Amino acid sequence: MTESGTEPKLLDLLFDRDRYRELRDSGPVTKVRHFNGSPAWLVTRHEDVMAVLADPRVSSNPAHQTRIDTTAAPGLPPEYLRYLGRSVSMMDPPDHTRVRRLVSKVFTARRVQELRPRVQRLTDDLLDDLEQAGELDLLERFAYPLPFAVISELLGVPEEFRAPWRAALEGMMWGAWEQIAPGAQTMVDYAVRLVHLRRDEPGDDLTSALVRARDADGDQLDDDELISLVITILNAGHETSAQLIANGTFALLSHPDQLALLRANPKLLPSAIEEMLRYWGAAELAALRFPTEPIEVGGVRIEAGEVVQLLWGAANRDEARFADPEKFDITRKQNLHVSFGHGIHYCLGAALARMEGSVALSTLLQRYPELSLAAPAEQIAWKRGFPRGINRLEALPIRFGARRIDRAAA
Repeated sequence: MTESGTEPKLLDLLFDRDRYRELRDSGPVTKVRHFNGSPAWLVTRHEDVMAVLADPRVSSNPAHQTRIDTTAAPGLPPEYLRYLGRSVSMMDPPDHTRVRRLVSKVFTARRVQELRPRVQRLTDDLLDDLEQAGELDLLERFAYPLPFAVISELLGVPEEFRAPWRAALEGMMWGAWEQIAPGAQTMVDYAVRLVHLRRDEPGDDLTSALVRARDADGDQLDDDELISLVITILNAGHETSAQLIANGTFALLSHPDQLALLRANPKLLPSAIEEMLRYWGAAELAALRFPTEPIEVGGVRIEAGEVVQLLWGAANRDEARFADPEKFDITRKQNLHVSFGHGIHYCLGAALARMEGSVALSTLLQRYPELSLAAPAEQIAWKRGFPRGINRLEALPIRFGARRIDRAAA
């Protein structure tokens, strides 16, 4: 890649829908400066993003390049980097195939669906505790606690681990730079303790199942892989679901016509969930990709070892793929968004996130016919998280209003 020093900074492009459109119109790829100043190719069109994700010549392993330090952050402890390096999201076949197969043996669609009654009970309990407040921050009091409780139960996280672990995750994702290192260390410490605990005291939980999992050849996950998976599942398993619940509620309450349509036809909820994921997905950016040999993206040659950054947020609003993409439309058909990725790295927790979002949103709408924003939509601010480009509301002030039915009747 020729470096002129005049390439735009990725940081200056994120979350700007008008710039995304300009980038798509200007060409298939754009030279940018990544967060650390290193050169990268930015891919913004839906067709090209899908092609890169499906190309076996494109690696997720940063060992295939030397331009960018994917672990760069102030003071990250060596223990955290050790497990980050074993993340399934950074693996290629055959290592990725092996780990994914072992995880898929125990993190099944059946296990997710068996959680649904428990998710409903947790939802009801949280709302029972909150509704007397009348007005509150739904993000902090419901959208985050629900998925964190669900993923903690799924993984078999003891109650005493949960508060410090959530605080560590919050510090890493949203805190000041000086909170990253201690947050990472706490995550590692508790993941190590959880794996050891479930090896000594197995239960009917996902961590215990991962410890026991073997393939037909007797292969098992090693400790580093287990600990890395626990960290990944806990983090991704609550952040995406929390944003789906919060961003989805905000989308409905700020688009009264779509809210009325869903209330009139609750069977539209599955397509509404997909539109929420497309319109305001949790992450703007994919994990970095690295060609292992020269490839072409939209006719542009990208050399082996160069850095490719896929932009979910731009691909999800590509006019060439989605009719009227800036419109929030819960009846949208063939909604092939990339909010959960595509190809071999498609999100393992996609079914869980969809199920949690469905339970949470359907319960909110069923119980509270007068649910509304407690502030004008244009005054509700967004919070942007880096380096993954997380799209989160600062807060979601809502009013419950009158309750339609009591819980027993629900």
